[in-house]
Amino acid sequence: MRRSRNRREAILAEVKNGQADVDRLAASFGVSASTIRRDLQELSASQAVTRTYGGAILTPGPVTDVEQSLQARRAVNRSAKAAIAAAALALLRDGERLILDGGSTVAAMGQGLRQRRHLIITNNMPLVPLLAGMAEIEVMVLGGAVRSISMATSGPVAEQALRQVTADICFVSADGVVAGRGLCEAMPEQTALKSLMMAQASEIVVLADSSKLGQAKQPFWAPLDRPWTLITDAAADPMQCRLLEGSGAKVIRAE
Repeated sequence: MRRSRNRREAILAEVKNGQADVDRLAASFGVSASTIRRDLQELSASQAVTRTYGGAILTPGPVTDVEQSLQARRAVNRSAKAAIAAAALALLRDGERLILDGGSTVAAMGQGLRQRRHLIITNNMPLVPLLAGMAEIEVMVLGGAVRSISMATSGPVAEQALRQVTADICFVSADGVVAGRGLCEAMPEQTALKSLMMAQASEIVVLADSSKLGQAKQPFWAPLDRPWTLITDAAADPMQCRLLEGSGAKVIRAE
């Protein structure tokens, strides 16, 4: 059941990116064309897509924003993410225990940890082999169900492991950051784990480029109910920054 749901989420992202042909989707996901047709029928029933001959298109109108795949997100706002990652690395002191969330901006930060000494606790699967190859980095991987669209773990297994550790700083990202509400994501498992990550750390640092600020793109929320730091890019809307500061954030705009 979970595998089918994850595949449908990934299919929806592919449809948004222009990949809507049944046969190509079947080859991409390694399943039969009939399985893809059933997935598209389920997505059509929820009004996320509209079926066409041989495939589907996104349903026009005010539907929830489609969650992008990790590969697609890596290609967006690269220079902003690089600047945010550099500013995040500048906050670190050697020997600190860090929690690193899933997501492309946090992954950009993780790639800069070479020659540093830290214990890293993470559910970010693409980062694991990179971090494991760094001589002074110790890695603790949070197990659980892997969402193919984000390549990050979540669920009760990951939460149980996380409850047994604490960290100095938690670095998280999100699909949207809204003053007074917190961080939004597409699935409740994501926000449950994100909330626990923040609870287990002494400091909270949110890494979000300017396109995420003020955006309630997804329906599930992780509240930010204590002082936290936002690192965003230089293009961030000053009004959004003031609103976030008013809700308890220290805002760093990375040049």
